Amino acid sequence: MSSDVRVRFAPSPTGYLHVGGARTALYNWLFARHTGGVLILRIEDTDVDRSKPELTTAILESLQWLGLTWDEGPFYQSQRLDRYRELARELERTGHAYPCFCTPEELQAKRAQAEAAHRPWKYDGACRGLSAAERDQRRAEGRPAALRFRVPDSGQTSFDDQVFGHIEVEHRDLEDFVLLRSDGNPTYHLGVVADDLDMRVSHVVRGADHISNTPKQILLYQAIGAPVPVFAHLPLILGPDKQRLSKRHGATAVGAYRDQGILPEALVNFLALLGWAPPGGDKEIVTAEEMIRDFELTAVSKSNAVFDLEKLAWMNSEYVRALPIERLAPLVEKELEESGLGVQDSGHGIQDAASFKQTLLLLRSRARTLKDFTGAFRAFFTDDFAYDPAAEKKFWKDPALATLLAELAERLAATEPFDVATTEKALRSLAEEKGVKAGLLINAARVALTGQAVAPGLFEVMVVLGQDRVVTRLRRTAGHLRSRLMPPDPSVNQA
Repeated sequence: MSSDVRVRFAPSPTGYLHVGGARTALYNWLFARHTGGVLILRIEDTDVDRSKPELTTAILESLQWLGLTWDEGPFYQSQRLDRYRELARELERTGHAYPCFCTPEELQAKRAQAEAAHRPWKYDGACRGLSAAERDQRRAEGRPAALRFRVPDSGQTSFDDQVFGHIEVEHRDLEDFVLLRSDGNPTYHLGVVADDLDMRVSHVVRGADHISNTPKQILLYQAIGAPVPVFAHLPLILGPDKQRLSKRHGATAVGAYRDQGILPEALVNFLALLGWAPPGGDKEIVTAEEMIRDFELTAVSKSNAVFDLEKLAWMNSEYVRALPIERLAPLVEKELEESGLGVQDSGHGIQDAASFKQTLLLLRSRARTLKDFTGAFRAFFTDDFAYDPAAEKKFWKDPALATLLAELAERLAATEPFDVATTEKALRSLAEEKGVKAGLLINAARVALTGQAVAPGLFEVMVVLGQDRVVTRLRRTAGHLRSRLMPPDPSVNQA
């Protein structure tokens, strides 16, 4: 399927890719793929002081990690400055723009006066009525000038937004906005209209914080005599406190979620549902193919969305659970390598691929993020792990456990074959002989083997750890518990 739909995602490399920007990119991508259209990537890097090449690279990497491929670009605004200046001169020639010689100090003084009088301030058009001779004289004097667009004195500008419906703005509420700064660099309004016009953008899909910019840009299109694209503004993303999402709510950059062990498919699914729902509205795990099939701009909600970290973690756990082992294994291997727990590390971790995959099969249903494999699941990949103090306190209280775990270790050392059934039989037989509940041994052994109070089934854990490692860890714990029971030696100076 092909169409005339052409959309663009235009990030500014003054920061990393924010989740709000990622959702905008996603919705543009979905709309382009749904309609058989084209997605253009444009880098708006005209802010010389804040734009950084390394941030551009990070944005591109984040988009690629999410799987949001573009069809044209990336194009860089910094390489199109001559085009913006050319368009500005044309607007001035046709009377749609005029030079403004007001200095920043003069404008700031007027703004301060308005604030002191509790009046809203907008540019008062001080240079709007200058004659050609007056302009020439000021230029001859070497006075720097910005270029402002001449907003019509009366009337209104309206547009039908694909999300928010009909929007109308009175011209008296708009100021004569700047197109070119006095240093010759373009403002956002000029750059974005020139780019969208030259790149034949049919639909502008962007955040709702740009709604106030749209009437100004429509006036520019009309002044140029160009067709106006269709606009769709996306609701904001808020934190749990219903304030605009920011760093105080936690990570906001896409790369941070990747580093926290979130899968790209999970983050894409989560972002897609921040303002849109597939037909039926109750499905939460949605594949990219389903999104492409069902996505419509007119189905995007007007209501602001709330970024719920717990829901993201749940969704990620669902994706980890469903991930084929062939895909999960290299991801976990990378996590282990980065944390110094390489799977082939001599004396540590899993020693062969088959055992490694068996361990992943056991653990993946309990993982919320990839970081769990080097965090809560650390004991499955190295002997260097700590016991959770709360688990020790709860499950290692009985003084008899030192002896019981030592004997369990010896019985398991002689158990053949070492499988779920035989290990369970060995533990339950010991508990029955000693007159203790099997749960006492199960809970104590779980902490001894994993360092945690909660883990997969104990006997499945024993099998994936292997006989030697299980016996060694039980003996180590027994020795640890004996040392806690021994009274201090009075001959040793305790000072």
